[in-house]
Amino acid sequence: MCRFLILLSVATLLVACGPKESDEVSQAATIEPAEKSSPEKTADQWTPDAVKKLERKDGFLTLFVDEKEGQVFAQFPASDDDGVSLRAIYASGLTSGLGSNPVGLDRGLFENGAVIAFRRAGSKLIAEQENWKYRASSENPLERKAVRESFARSFIWAGEVTETGPAGELLVDISSFLTRDGLGVQAALKSHPQGGSFSIAKDRTFPDTKNILAFPDNVEFDSFMTLVSDKPGREVRATAADGRAVTLVVHHSLVRLPDAGYEPREFDPRSGAIDVPHYDFSAPLDEQIIKTYARRYRLEKEDPNAEKSPAKNPIVFYVDSGAPPEIRDALIEGASWWADAFEAAGFEDAFRVEPLPQGAHPRDARYNVISWTHRQTRGWSYGGGIADPRTGEMIKGSVILGSQRVRQDRMIFEGLAGAANSGAGGENDPVNIALKRIRQLSAHEVGHSLGFAHNFAASTNDRASVMDYPAPFVTVDGAGSLDLSNAYDVGIGDWDKAAAKWLYTQFPEGTDQQREVNKIIDETYASGLRFVGDSEGRSVATANPYGSVWDNGGDAVKALRDTMAVRRVALDNFGEGAIKKGRPMAALQAVIVPIYLYHRYQIAAAAKLVGGYDFTYKENGDELNPANPVPDDVQRAALAAIAETVDPAALSLSDETVNLISPSLGGFGSNNITEAFEGNTGPVFDLLAAADSAATLSLAAVLHPDRAARLVDFKSRDQSRLGLLEVLQSLERTIFAEQQSSRNRAIAHRVQTRFVSTLINMSGGNAAVGEAQAAAVGLSSGGGQVATPDVQAIIDLYLKGLRTRISPGLLEGQTTERAHREWLMANIDRHFERPAPARMPVVTSPDTPPGSPIGGGFMETCWHCD
Repeated sequence: MCRFLILLSVATLLVACGPKESDEVSQAATIEPAEKSSPEKTADQWTPDAVKKLERKDGFLTLFVDEKEGQVFAQFPASDDDGVSLRAIYASGLTSGLGSNPVGLDRGLFENGAVIAFRRAGSKLIAEQENWKYRASSENPLERKAVRESFARSFIWAGEVTETGPAGELLVDISSFLTRDGLGVQAALKSHPQGGSFSIAKDRTFPDTKNILAFPDNVEFDSFMTLVSDKPGREVRATAADGRAVTLVVHHSLVRLPDAGYEPREFDPRSGAIDVPHYDFSAPLDEQIIKTYARRYRLEKEDPNAEKSPAKNPIVFYVDSGAPPEIRDALIEGASWWADAFEAAGFEDAFRVEPLPQGAHPRDARYNVISWTHRQTRGWSYGGGIADPRTGEMIKGSVILGSQRVRQDRMIFEGLAGAANSGAGGENDPVNIALKRIRQLSAHEVGHSLGFAHNFAASTNDRASVMDYPAPFVTVDGAGSLDLSNAYDVGIGDWDKAAAKWLYTQFPEGTDQQREVNKIIDETYASGLRFVGDSEGRSVATANPYGSVWDNGGDAVKALRDTMAVRRVALDNFGEGAIKKGRPMAALQAVIVPIYLYHRYQIAAAAKLVGGYDFTYKENGDELNPANPVPDDVQRAALAAIAETVDPAALSLSDETVNLISPSLGGFGSNNITEAFEGNTGPVFDLLAAADSAATLSLAAVLHPDRAARLVDFKSRDQSRLGLLEVLQSLERTIFAEQQSSRNRAIAHRVQTRFVSTLINMSGGNAAVGEAQAAAVGLSSGGGQVATPDVQAIIDLYLKGLRTRISPGLLEGQTTERAHREWLMANIDRHFERPAPARMPVVTSPDTPPGSPIGGGFMETCWHCD
């Protein structure tokens, strides 16, 4: 899916000669019209002597390109009384990326954009990034000035004015503006463990003079940036031609600011919209100082008083011409689903998706573009673009879809349905199913560009939104075969229509808009629809029973058992048919992983019922239900289903299956399998290591420190509730159950070891345990990472009792079982007997929130600060 929380998005940027510095945003938060002429109106009145022989490009700004010297000049308007020549929303990004998903420097990736002002200061032109996070909506210019001067702005570049025109026009060499590391490429590489420390090679960093573009509403620039290092990281070595010299193409955009007339919509956390926050220091004392707008396009009806009306300017997205035909068609079809949502919001013909017209450039600000991007491995896709940070108005939508995702989906479905079905057509054709998934992905990422946030509760509402992360819905039919005919839904969901009504409905003049949007929310939730955002959906530690990623169904317990049934059928059928004829058998190493761990995300969904807390983003006075712990019978049912996932019988594979998975050649080429289970058995598939990985998924989910703390808290409120000790005892009954076969006993030993090790980690207060557990599940940890003292005390009590219960007793002659139990007992003993670290034997207290009006930290009690 996408990382829109970070929202590095494909974009261009918007510029306009703007109002004077004091004219920021009116009390209604609309943008004042420009007070001076646009640059293109004066572009033909003066040709500077210094650039008369250079190639001229007319557009929003007039540009002069010197291919011989590698220089780019721009002609700016005359500065106003405050020295401002041009006000802008600026973004830099990558035309050509690294190709490494973990590092994230991808083709088409851009910043969100910021307002900058090109300001003359003596002989220099300064690019100043304005600080729009803090503002005053008052009409009093001194009040606005006080806020501006209270928070730092940033001068991000300075260049010498080469020549001044008769009307004050400015010719400036902007080459150094285009070759600086404004995107933070060096920092991105350095911050990643497998990136490395790089410096810019100035002799190999210069503007790409053949890719300087001027359009009516924007100008676009590419520059080659070469970064060098003696010790490049693994990700760089894997993707660059020579990891010691990495050349990227960095992009810069300047685009016209929107004109006046846009009406912002105040953000509501219940709405499923994307927020654009700021501080308004003009807010009355009885109102919040933090103001938030919803991000959306300016969409207006031809007849604003009609219940349904055509749109004045429909939103159109264009698909990258570089996408293969079958992919392009799928992207168009999936993204087009949003037309139904705009119909629900009262618009006719308000949204379309088309191929990018021949001759049109994807950097032209007039085009919202869906880009098809290649990386070494599969990874995140992105949906976003450039919005005016002052109002939240969306200007240019940009979507990046990673090409490897569809191939991974195809591989998974070949593992489920058989590679022989690929390309054969029909409901079980892995290629067709993967294309169904890419339609969903296209709709999802375009949804972010349109202003819609993730809704990770949609899967519990019968797939009510494309803004969820959809797991394939696969079932076992009456004959014991897998049915993939309904793997992915088609079309926009009920939540999407409701969210579009809230975000885009245009109300007739004189309407109480706040009342009407609240009415939409009340009707939406009254219908049974739910919304859970990123903060509760992504993390394995969180408590909302409806918020999970890659899960299915409103009943997480039933869904987990159904998923386990699908997994068992797939594993029983797993073999040569999972890959195409002629492929190395070693490829099964990669195919087995998503099949063996097919249940991983459904485990996380079920675990959120244990210690779960049912709540909504309620506002004071609305009709939404108050928060409450999940009923105990539901929690216990979820715990029982999770315990079944660590039963050795569920984790076992047949000898025939294990013997099919041969080792890869490794070392030099394409046969090297990078996504495979780690093992300790050399060329033999290590079933015990795979079982350990699967068991870790279950235990990491249900025994996360945050979840354990909630269980202790709920138990303290009511002793009849499910508590942590009962959870541990329930898991023990399955994990230490007697096994009949030697294979299952070996698997049980590995699961028992993981169980004890997890508890020792939690009891020891290991600060990394929460993150390690979350990483095992493939999710973020969220929340705290260290078990509370209450949790540690219960775990220690439990471990002491467990040591007694697993004592070998009368196991004479059962050498393997005796050895294992004595080893576990010795580990528990070592836990209690190990020397304490050299620190005070005290429990760290949580930080107390600031209480005085002065603020937090040392200022709370500072006696000499007055």
